[in-house]
Amino acid sequence: MRKFAFLAALVAALPLSMAFAQAAPPVTELGEGEGALDIIAWAGYIERGETDPAFDWVTSFEAETGCLVNVKTAATSDEMVALMNEGVFDLVTASGDASLRLIAGGRVQPVNVDLIPSWNTVDERLQEAPWHTVDTDGDGVAEHYGTPYQWGANVLAYNTEVFGDTVPSSWNVVFEEQTLPDGESNAGRVQAYDGPIYIADAALYLMHANPELGITNPYALDQDQFQAALDLLRGQRELVGRYWHDAFIQIDDFTNEGVAASSSWPFQVNLLQAAGEPIASVIPDEGATGWADTTMMHVNAPHPNCAYMWMEHSLSPQVQGDLAAWFGSVPSVPAACEGNALLGESGCEINGFGNFDQIAFWRTPVTACGDDRGDVCVPYYEWVTNFIAVIGGR
Repeated sequence: MRKFAFLAALVAALPLSMAFAQAAPPVTELGEGEGALDIIAWAGYIERGETDPAFDWVTSFEAETGCLVNVKTAATSDEMVALMNEGVFDLVTASGDASLRLIAGGRVQPVNVDLIPSWNTVDERLQEAPWHTVDTDGDGVAEHYGTPYQWGANVLAYNTEVFGDTVPSSWNVVFEEQTLPDGESNAGRVQAYDGPIYIADAALYLMHANPELGITNPYALDQDQFQAALDLLRGQRELVGRYWHDAFIQIDDFTNEGVAASSSWPFQVNLLQAAGEPIASVIPDEGATGWADTTMMHVNAPHPNCAYMWMEHSLSPQVQGDLAAWFGSVPSVPAACEGNALLGESGCEINGFGNFDQIAFWRTPVTACGDDRGDVCVPYYEWVTNFIAVIGGR
Protein backbone atom coordinates (compact mmCIF):
# COMPACT_ATOMS: atom_id res chain seq x y z
CA MET A 1 0.00 0.00 0.00
CA ARG A 2 2.91 2.38 0.62
CA LYS A 3 3.92 1.95 -3.02
CA PHE A 4 0.41 2.73 -4.24
CA ALA A 5 0.40 5.87 -2.09
CA PHE A 6 3.74 6.91 -3.59
CA LEU A 7 2.46 6.42 -7.14
CA ALA A 8 -0.77 8.25 -6.39
CA ALA A 9 1.22 11.21 -5.10
CA LEU A 10 3.35 11.09 -8.22
CA VAL A 11 0.29 11.30 -10.46
CA ALA A 12 -0.67 14.58 -8.84
CA ALA A 13 2.77 15.98 -9.63
CA LEU A 14 2.83 14.97 -13.30
CA PRO A 15 2.56 17.69 -15.94
CA LEU A 16 -0.66 17.04 -17.84
CA SER A 17 0.92 18.09 -21.11
CA MET A 18 4.37 18.52 -22.54
CA ALA A 19 4.15 22.31 -22.84
CA PHE A 20 7.66 23.57 -22.24
CA ALA A 21 8.21 26.86 -20.49
CA GLN A 22 11.13 28.96 -21.68
CA ALA A 23 14.18 28.09 -19.62
CA ALA A 24 16.92 30.40 -18.47
CA PRO A 25 19.97 30.31 -20.73
CA PRO A 26 22.76 27.94 -19.70
CA VAL A 27 25.87 29.18 -17.93
CA THR A 28 28.64 30.56 -20.08
CA GLU A 29 31.66 29.96 -17.86
CA LEU A 30 32.70 27.73 -14.99
CA GLY A 31 34.45 28.41 -11.71
CA GLU A 32 36.09 26.33 -9.03
CA GLY A 33 34.46 23.15 -7.79
CA GLU A 34 32.23 23.49 -4.75
CA GLY A 35 33.58 20.38 -3.05
CA ALA A 36 30.49 18.21 -3.31
CA LEU A 37 28.19 16.59 -5.87
CA ASP A 38 24.80 14.93 -5.31
CA ILE A 39 23.61 12.51 -8.00
CA ILE A 40 20.41 10.48 -8.42
CA ALA A 41 21.33 7.35 -10.37
CA TRP A 42 20.26 3.88 -11.36
CA ALA A 43 21.79 1.03 -9.36
CA GLY A 44 25.25 0.21 -10.70
CA TYR A 45 25.68 3.50 -12.56
CA ILE A 46 28.01 5.32 -10.16
CA GLU A 47 30.62 2.91 -8.80
CA ARG A 48 33.52 3.62 -6.44
CA GLY A 49 34.91 0.07 -6.17
CA GLU A 50 32.81 -0.98 -3.18
CA THR A 51 31.10 -3.83 -5.03
CA ASP A 52 34.13 -4.80 -7.12
CA PRO A 53 37.48 -2.96 -6.81
CA ALA A 54 37.99 -3.17 -10.57
CA PHE A 55 35.03 -0.88 -11.21
CA ASP A 56 35.65 2.57 -9.80
CA TRP A 57 35.14 5.83 -11.69
CA VAL A 58 34.41 7.98 -8.63
CA THR A 59 37.66 7.91 -6.64
CA SER A 60 39.78 9.40 -9.42
CA PHE A 61 37.18 12.10 -10.06
CA GLU A 62 37.13 13.10 -6.40
CA ALA A 63 40.92 13.21 -6.27
CA GLU A 64 41.20 15.33 -9.41
CA THR A 65 38.40 17.80 -8.64
CA GLY A 66 37.85 17.80 -4.89
CA CYS A 67 34.14 17.20 -5.57
CA LEU A 68 33.00 14.50 -3.13
CA VAL A 69 30.28 12.39 -4.75
CA ASN A 70 27.11 11.37 -2.94
CA VAL A 71 24.74 9.01 -4.77
CA LYS A 72 21.03 8.46 -4.17
CA THR A 73 19.97 5.25 -5.92
CA ALA A 74 16.54 5.20 -7.56
CA ALA A 75 14.78 2.06 -8.77
CA THR A 76 12.37 3.57 -11.31
CA SER A 77 12.04 6.64 -13.50
CA ASP A 78 9.01 7.72 -11.50
CA GLU A 79 11.10 7.68 -8.33
CA MET A 80 13.72 9.83 -10.06
CA VAL A 81 11.10 12.39 -11.09
CA ALA A 82 9.68 12.47 -7.56
CA LEU A 83 13.14 12.96 -6.04
CA MET A 84 13.93 15.77 -8.45
CA ASN A 85 10.61 17.42 -7.62
CA GLU A 86 10.97 17.07 -3.86
CA GLY A 87 14.68 17.66 -3.23
CA VAL A 88 17.63 19.59 -4.55
CA PHE A 89 20.20 17.41 -6.24
CA ASP A 90 22.83 18.30 -8.80
CA LEU A 91 22.43 15.57 -11.41
CA VAL A 92 20.18 12.68 -12.38
CA THR A 93 20.79 9.83 -14.85
CA ALA A 94 17.34 10.10 -16.42
CA SER A 95 15.88 7.68 -18.93
CA GLY A 96 13.71 8.87 -21.81
CA ASP A 97 10.45 8.25 -19.94
CA ALA A 98 11.55 10.79 -17.31
CA SER A 99 13.63 13.34 -19.20
CA LEU A 100 10.83 15.19 -21.00
CA ARG A 101 8.78 15.27 -17.81
CA LEU A 102 11.71 16.87 -16.01
CA ILE A 103 12.11 19.45 -18.77
CA ALA A 104 8.37 20.22 -18.94
CA GLY A 105 8.22 20.45 -15.16
CA GLY A 106 11.07 22.95 -15.07
CA ARG A 107 13.18 20.71 -12.85
CA VAL A 108 16.30 20.64 -15.06
CA GLN A 109 18.30 23.31 -16.84
CA PRO A 110 19.82 23.41 -20.30
CA VAL A 111 23.53 22.69 -20.43
CA ASN A 112 26.18 24.50 -22.42
CA VAL A 113 27.88 21.76 -24.41
CA ASP A 114 30.66 24.21 -25.29
CA LEU A 115 31.78 23.86 -21.66
CA ILE A 116 32.04 20.07 -22.05
CA PRO A 117 35.19 19.41 -24.12
CA SER A 118 34.32 15.78 -24.84
CA TRP A 119 30.88 16.55 -26.26
CA ASN A 120 32.02 16.04 -29.85
CA THR A 121 33.01 12.44 -29.02
CA VAL A 122 29.39 11.46 -28.23
CA ASP A 123 27.71 9.00 -30.60
CA GLU A 124 26.05 11.07 -33.34
CA ARG A 125 22.89 8.95 -32.97
CA LEU A 126 22.50 10.43 -29.48
CA GLN A 127 23.73 14.02 -29.77
CA GLU A 128 20.37 15.40 -30.93
CA ALA A 129 18.12 12.71 -29.45
CA PRO A 130 14.57 14.02 -28.86
CA TRP A 131 14.43 12.78 -25.27
CA HIS A 132 16.99 15.36 -24.13
CA THR A 133 16.89 18.14 -26.75
CA VAL A 134 13.93 20.57 -26.78
CA ASP A 135 13.47 24.01 -28.32
CA THR A 136 12.20 25.75 -25.21
CA ASP A 137 13.11 29.30 -26.22
CA GLY A 138 11.35 29.17 -29.58
CA ASP A 139 14.35 30.11 -31.71
CA GLY A 140 14.10 26.98 -33.84
CA VAL A 141 17.17 25.38 -32.31
CA ALA A 142 16.77 22.69 -29.68
CA GLU A 143 18.56 23.20 -26.38
CA HIS A 144 20.56 20.36 -24.83
CA TYR A 145 19.29 19.26 -21.45
CA GLY A 146 22.15 16.97 -20.53
CA THR A 147 24.84 14.65 -21.79
CA PRO A 148 24.18 11.07 -22.95
CA TYR A 149 25.43 8.48 -20.45
CA GLN A 150 24.71 4.88 -21.51
CA TRP A 151 22.05 3.00 -23.45
CA GLY A 152 20.77 -0.52 -23.90
CA ALA A 153 17.81 -2.86 -24.22
CA ASN A 154 15.40 -4.31 -21.69
CA VAL A 155 16.38 -7.89 -22.45
CA LEU A 156 14.52 -11.14 -21.92
CA ALA A 157 16.50 -12.97 -19.23
CA TYR A 158 15.87 -16.69 -18.90
CA ASN A 159 17.04 -19.74 -16.98
CA THR A 160 18.97 -22.04 -19.30
CA GLU A 161 18.16 -25.07 -17.14
CA VAL A 162 14.47 -24.39 -17.76
CA PHE A 163 14.82 -23.69 -21.48
CA GLY A 164 17.62 -26.13 -22.27
CA ASP A 165 18.83 -25.73 -25.83
CA THR A 166 15.73 -23.72 -26.76
CA VAL A 167 16.43 -20.00 -26.86
CA PRO A 168 13.13 -18.13 -26.40
CA SER A 169 12.38 -16.14 -29.53
CA SER A 170 9.30 -14.26 -28.35
CA TRP A 171 8.09 -12.24 -25.39
CA ASN A 172 5.11 -14.59 -25.29
CA VAL A 173 6.94 -16.62 -22.63
CA VAL A 174 6.18 -13.86 -20.12
CA PHE A 175 2.85 -12.66 -21.53
CA GLU A 176 0.97 -15.86 -22.43
CA GLU A 177 0.38 -18.90 -20.23
CA GLN A 178 2.24 -21.88 -21.66
CA THR A 179 4.31 -24.93 -20.87
CA LEU A 180 8.01 -24.16 -20.87
CA PRO A 181 10.64 -26.55 -22.26
CA ASP A 182 11.15 -28.16 -18.83
CA GLY A 183 7.55 -29.39 -18.98
CA GLU A 184 6.20 -27.01 -16.34
CA SER A 185 3.86 -24.05 -16.71
CA ASN A 186 5.25 -20.54 -16.70
CA ALA A 187 2.57 -19.50 -14.17
CA GLY A 188 4.24 -18.05 -11.09
CA ARG A 189 7.67 -18.30 -12.68
CA VAL A 190 7.83 -15.07 -14.67
CA GLN A 191 8.31 -11.48 -13.61
CA ALA A 192 7.39 -8.10 -15.09
CA TYR A 193 8.91 -4.67 -14.62
CA ASP A 194 7.26 -2.67 -11.87
CA GLY A 195 6.63 0.63 -13.62
CA PRO A 196 3.93 2.21 -15.79
CA ILE A 197 6.32 2.40 -18.74
CA TYR A 198 6.06 -1.41 -18.89
CA ILE A 199 2.77 -0.89 -20.71
CA ALA A 200 5.00 -0.15 -23.71
CA ASP A 201 6.45 -3.67 -23.48
CA ALA A 202 2.94 -5.06 -23.79
CA ALA A 203 2.24 -2.73 -26.72
CA LEU A 204 5.48 -3.75 -28.44
CA TYR A 205 4.49 -7.40 -28.16
CA LEU A 206 1.00 -6.64 -29.52
CA MET A 207 2.50 -4.80 -32.51
CA HIS A 208 3.57 -8.24 -33.73
CA ALA A 209 1.08 -10.58 -32.07
CA ASN A 210 -2.01 -8.53 -33.01
CA PRO A 211 -1.10 -6.37 -36.02
CA GLU A 212 -4.78 -5.57 -36.61
CA LEU A 213 -4.53 -3.15 -33.67
CA GLY A 214 -2.41 -0.90 -35.87
CA ILE A 215 0.20 -0.11 -33.23
CA THR A 216 3.23 1.55 -34.82
CA ASN A 217 4.73 3.23 -31.75
CA PRO A 218 4.45 1.57 -28.32
CA TYR A 219 4.50 5.00 -26.64
CA ALA A 220 1.75 6.51 -28.83
CA LEU A 221 -1.36 4.47 -28.07
CA ASP A 222 -4.92 5.51 -28.73
CA GLN A 223 -7.64 4.32 -26.37
CA ASP A 224 -8.31 1.03 -28.18
CA GLN A 225 -4.61 0.18 -28.39
CA PHE A 226 -4.08 1.22 -24.78
CA GLN A 227 -6.94 -0.96 -23.56
CA ALA A 228 -5.57 -3.92 -25.51
CA ALA A 229 -2.22 -3.50 -23.78
CA LEU A 230 -3.93 -3.28 -20.38
CA ASP A 231 -5.94 -6.42 -21.11
CA LEU A 232 -2.72 -8.26 -21.94
CA LEU A 233 -1.17 -7.08 -18.68
CA ARG A 234 -4.23 -8.12 -16.67
CA GLY A 235 -3.88 -11.61 -18.08
CA GLN A 236 -0.16 -11.56 -17.39
CA ARG A 237 -0.81 -10.66 -13.76
CA GLU A 238 -2.05 -14.22 -13.22
CA LEU A 239 1.39 -15.48 -14.28
CA VAL A 240 3.64 -12.99 -12.51
CA GLY A 241 5.38 -14.11 -9.33
CA ARG A 242 6.73 -10.63 -8.64
CA TYR A 243 6.80 -7.21 -10.27
CA TRP A 244 10.44 -6.23 -10.01
CA HIS A 245 12.06 -2.82 -9.71
CA ASP A 246 15.05 -3.57 -7.49
CA ALA A 247 17.82 -5.11 -9.59
CA PHE A 248 19.38 -6.93 -6.64
CA ILE A 249 16.09 -8.45 -5.52
CA GLN A 250 15.57 -9.75 -9.04
CA ILE A 251 19.05 -11.29 -8.93
CA ASP A 252 18.07 -13.07 -5.73
CA ASP A 253 14.79 -14.21 -7.27
CA PHE A 254 16.56 -15.76 -10.25
CA THR A 255 19.01 -17.42 -7.86
CA ASN A 256 16.67 -18.65 -5.14
CA GLU A 257 13.03 -18.29 -6.15
CA GLY A 258 12.82 -20.30 -9.35
CA VAL A 259 12.24 -17.45 -11.80
CA ALA A 260 12.27 -18.87 -15.32
CA ALA A 261 12.00 -15.70 -17.44
CA SER A 262 11.58 -11.97 -17.10
CA SER A 263 12.29 -8.63 -18.63
CA SER A 264 15.58 -7.51 -17.15
CA TRP A 265 18.63 -5.34 -17.61
CA PRO A 266 22.02 -6.63 -18.77
CA PHE A 267 23.29 -5.54 -15.33
CA GLN A 268 21.44 -8.36 -13.58
CA VAL A 269 22.36 -10.86 -16.28
CA ASN A 270 26.05 -10.00 -15.98
CA LEU A 271 26.08 -10.39 -12.19
CA LEU A 272 24.12 -13.65 -12.34
CA GLN A 273 26.47 -15.10 -14.94
CA ALA A 274 29.49 -13.96 -12.94
CA ALA A 275 28.07 -15.85 -9.96
CA GLY A 276 27.78 -19.00 -12.06
CA GLU A 277 24.00 -18.99 -12.33
CA PRO A 278 22.41 -20.61 -15.42
CA ILE A 279 21.09 -17.36 -16.87
CA ALA A 280 21.23 -16.00 -20.41
CA SER A 281 19.47 -13.20 -22.24
CA VAL A 282 18.12 -12.40 -25.68
CA ILE A 283 16.32 -9.69 -27.63
CA PRO A 284 13.28 -11.55 -29.00
CA ASP A 285 11.96 -11.33 -32.54
CA GLU A 286 9.58 -8.51 -31.59
CA GLY A 287 12.51 -6.33 -30.54
CA ALA A 288 12.68 -4.71 -27.13
CA THR A 289 12.04 -1.52 -25.27
CA GLY A 290 15.15 0.15 -23.96
CA TRP A 291 16.74 3.12 -22.31
CA ALA A 292 19.06 5.85 -23.43
CA ASP A 293 20.01 7.66 -20.26
CA THR A 294 20.98 11.30 -19.98
CA THR A 295 22.90 13.02 -17.20
CA MET A 296 20.65 16.02 -16.50
CA MET A 297 21.28 18.99 -14.22
CA HIS A 298 18.79 20.21 -11.60
CA VAL A 299 17.51 23.73 -12.23
CA ASN A 300 18.71 24.72 -8.74
CA ALA A 301 21.83 22.56 -8.63
CA PRO A 302 23.83 23.66 -5.55
CA HIS A 303 27.12 22.50 -7.06
CA PRO A 304 26.99 23.47 -10.75
CA ASN A 305 30.74 23.57 -11.31
CA CYS A 306 31.20 20.07 -9.91
CA ALA A 307 28.21 18.99 -12.01
CA TYR A 308 29.85 20.18 -15.23
CA MET A 309 33.11 18.53 -14.17
CA TRP A 310 31.26 15.23 -13.68
CA MET A 311 29.53 15.47 -17.07
CA GLU A 312 32.92 15.86 -18.71
CA HIS A 313 34.39 13.03 -16.62
CA SER A 314 31.47 10.75 -17.48
CA LEU A 315 32.22 11.05 -21.20
CA SER A 316 35.82 9.87 -20.95
CA PRO A 317 36.39 6.63 -22.90
CA GLN A 318 37.74 4.99 -19.73
CA VAL A 319 34.60 5.70 -17.69
CA GLN A 320 32.30 4.87 -20.57
CA GLY A 321 34.03 1.56 -21.25
CA ASP A 322 34.29 0.52 -17.60
CA LEU A 323 30.63 1.32 -17.00
CA ALA A 324 29.55 -0.59 -20.10
CA ALA A 325 31.55 -3.62 -18.93
CA TRP A 326 29.98 -3.42 -15.47
CA PHE A 327 26.38 -2.73 -16.44
CA GLY A 328 26.19 -4.60 -19.73
CA SER A 329 25.21 -1.38 -21.48
CA VAL A 330 26.48 0.40 -24.57
CA PRO A 331 28.76 3.45 -24.29
CA SER A 332 27.53 6.82 -25.50
CA VAL A 333 31.10 7.45 -26.65
CA PRO A 334 32.04 4.97 -29.42
CA ALA A 335 35.77 5.41 -28.73
CA ALA A 336 35.19 3.53 -25.48
CA CYS A 337 34.63 0.36 -27.49
CA GLU A 338 38.34 0.07 -28.28
CA GLY A 339 41.20 -0.61 -25.93
CA ASN A 340 39.25 -0.98 -22.69
CA ALA A 341 40.65 -3.85 -20.65
CA LEU A 342 37.40 -4.51 -18.78
CA LEU A 343 35.09 -4.24 -21.79
CA GLY A 344 37.34 -6.16 -24.18
CA GLU A 345 37.52 -5.84 -27.93
CA SER A 346 34.07 -7.36 -28.54
CA GLY A 347 32.30 -5.92 -25.51
CA CYS A 348 30.31 -3.29 -27.40
CA GLU A 349 29.17 -5.83 -29.97
CA ILE A 350 28.12 -8.24 -27.21
CA ASN A 351 26.28 -5.49 -25.33
CA GLY A 352 24.29 -4.54 -28.42
CA PHE A 353 26.02 -1.64 -30.19
CA GLY A 354 24.45 -2.84 -33.44
CA ASN A 355 20.95 -3.21 -31.97
CA PHE A 356 20.12 0.50 -31.89
CA ASP A 357 17.40 0.22 -34.53
CA GLN A 358 15.78 -2.78 -32.79
CA ILE A 359 15.12 -0.83 -29.61
CA ALA A 360 12.03 1.24 -28.87
CA PHE A 361 13.66 3.66 -26.46
CA TRP A 362 11.65 4.79 -23.45
CA ARG A 363 9.71 7.99 -24.13
CA THR A 364 7.17 9.99 -22.17
CA PRO A 365 3.70 9.24 -23.63
CA VAL A 366 1.73 12.39 -24.51
CA THR A 367 -1.63 13.14 -26.12
CA ALA A 368 -0.02 14.10 -29.44
CA CYS A 369 0.35 10.84 -31.35
CA GLY A 370 2.88 12.28 -33.75
CA ASP A 371 0.93 11.12 -36.80
CA ASP A 372 -2.34 11.86 -38.60
CA ARG A 373 -4.41 10.69 -35.60
CA GLY A 374 -3.81 14.02 -33.89
CA ASP A 375 -4.07 14.44 -30.10
CA VAL A 376 -5.92 11.24 -29.24
CA CYS A 377 -3.14 9.24 -27.61
CA VAL A 378 -3.13 8.35 -23.93
CA PRO A 379 -0.85 10.59 -21.83
CA TYR A 380 1.51 9.30 -19.19
CA TYR A 381 -0.57 10.18 -16.12
CA GLU A 382 -3.21 7.75 -17.40
CA TRP A 383 -0.51 5.12 -17.82
CA VAL A 384 0.32 5.58 -14.13
CA THR A 385 -3.22 5.31 -12.80
CA ASN A 386 -4.08 2.34 -14.99
CA PHE A 387 -0.90 0.47 -14.18
CA ILE A 388 -1.65 0.89 -10.47
CA ALA A 389 -5.04 -0.71 -11.18
CA VAL A 390 -3.49 -3.61 -13.10
CA ILE A 391 -0.98 -4.60 -10.42
CA GLY A 392 -3.69 -4.11 -7.82
CA GLY A 393 -5.87 -6.68 -9.58
CA ARG A 394 -8.37 -4.24 -11.08
